[in-house]
Amino acid sequence: MAAANEARTLFRALLREGKRFPNYNLRDFIQRRAKESFRESAGVTDPSAVQSLLKRGREELELVKRQSTVYGLYGRKFKNVLELDLKFKPNTPAASSA
Repeated sequence: MAAANEARTLFRALLREGKRFPNYNLRDFIQRRAKESFRESAGVTDPSAVQSLLKRGREELELVKRQSTVYGLYGRKFKNVLELDLKFKPNTPAASSA
């Protein structure tokens, strides 16, 4: 039961850290990868395998934390085209005076 709680906490922490990335692509990749990894490991019941997976998850969390800090310092300062709040105006011909 303790391993399940730790796994849940680790999963939430990974999702939270993934949200800290300013870039949409990285943010989405981190969150998608966390969800896929936890789904793949959901059926593991062997205690030693569970501990191994938790250890790997903690290492991944530390890696994501470091990367989000570094990316925040040196990453691009402009938004991805998917993140821009673009308001398209219909093409209207210029009013001509006759």
